[in-house]
Amino acid sequence: MGILIQGGRIVDAATDTDKTGDIYLEDGIITEIGQKLKKKNGDTVINAKGFLVMPGIIDLHVHFRDPGQTHKEDIMSGSAAAARGGVTTVVAMPNTTPTIDNPDRVNYVHNKAAQVSGIHVLQAGAATKGEKGTELADIRGMAEAGIPAVSEDGKSVMNKALCREAMKVAAECGVPFFDHCEDIDLRGNGCMNDDENARRLGLPGICNAVEDTITARDIILALETGVHLHLCHCSTYGDAQMMKIVKEKGYDNITAEVCPHHFILSSDDIRTDDPNYKMNPPLRTPKDVEALKQGLKDGTIQVISTDHAPHSAQEKTGSMKNAPFGIVGIETSLPLTYTELVEKGVITLNQMVEKMCLNPAKILGLESGTLQKGHPADVIIVDTEHEYTIDKNKFVSKGHNTPFDGWKVKGKVLYTICDGKIVFKNQEEK
Repeated sequence: MGILIQGGRIVDAATDTDKTGDIYLEDGIITEIGQKLKKKNGDTVINAKGFLVMPGIIDLHVHFRDPGQTHKEDIMSGSAAAARGGVTTVVAMPNTTPTIDNPDRVNYVHNKAAQVSGIHVLQAGAATKGEKGTELADIRGMAEAGIPAVSEDGKSVMNKALCREAMKVAAECGVPFFDHCEDIDLRGNGCMNDDENARRLGLPGICNAVEDTITARDIILALETGVHLHLCHCSTYGDAQMMKIVKEKGYDNITAEVCPHHFILSSDDIRTDDPNYKMNPPLRTPKDVEALKQGLKDGTIQVISTDHAPHSAQEKTGSMKNAPFGIVGIETSLPLTYTELVEKGVITLNQMVEKMCLNPAKILGLESGTLQKGHPADVIIVDTEHEYTIDKNKFVSKGHNTPFDGWKVKGKVLYTICDGKIVFKNQEEK
């Protein structure tokens, strides 16, 4: 029995498609795209007239906190939140407790996800043992266990020789290196961007050089080792400028992502000492925000991801000085991107699909991220017409730590289909 999606606006960046039509899904595959396709006995029929039909989102950067921090999130809750946000594939970061730094721990996540998740959960492996930055993790063993990427996310590998070695091994194994760029010595105890807003609030700052110095270093190391370097959660004007140079030089083994909070908010939005605005890297200045938006527009920044980072309500109270870094984003990335970038004419709808679906699939070497015949039946149906209000109390993530509570947006996910199965159906009123 299949699923027939009728009359939707089909947008697929891989084929530059933007047309009204039907899609037929069967046995986990897209089997037909056309006009007025015939329903078979037992099929599920979805009327998508007036709605957007696009590939399932691939989020290259999430924290599902499993194992060891499951009071904040676990694979089941994180996957449910992903499905609600239209995300059908995630790359989970390895800074769990214990760290995902060997094949057994990779297998734990993949086996658990196979049992409890309706979406694809791909577990990244740490670059160093325990993310301590002193000894390489078993990158080869983890590659054989199926990691999609190597990442020390949550920090940088500060030892340059060790970082270079990790990149070399990753390149030999054919897996990309997902890079959290942060010079820990420069950061000190900073908790927000180093500017007049930090001084107004009496909070220690994090300057742009904290990020930019490691970005520059690791681009150089990637060019030497040949690894595919993917720069995570870029936040600075400097990052955007470096990616411009990278594109001009034709270095196609270097890609970059930006998160909605970094292309929408700036430090000017932090009116009080509120930990829901504390993320790493921090919210920067309007100049940085504009550079990131321009990078998305001109294609020098290729990917939109979330850095979904759930924390308990208790952890996110008090001062930014003491609260952990991070906000949730997997349930809000699509509506925020659509409302703030597409509706405002910064990027086109096709570009949004490219940056949230196609380009992430290319980086991971996946067949998904497109609506072409013969490709995986990972499809979402989205209402882009009706405005609604983001309500953190409706999140299915265990984390409600967001600065976007109460924002009015368009782009509500109505259906999420993964491997040809409906894993989320929106029951709320429009």
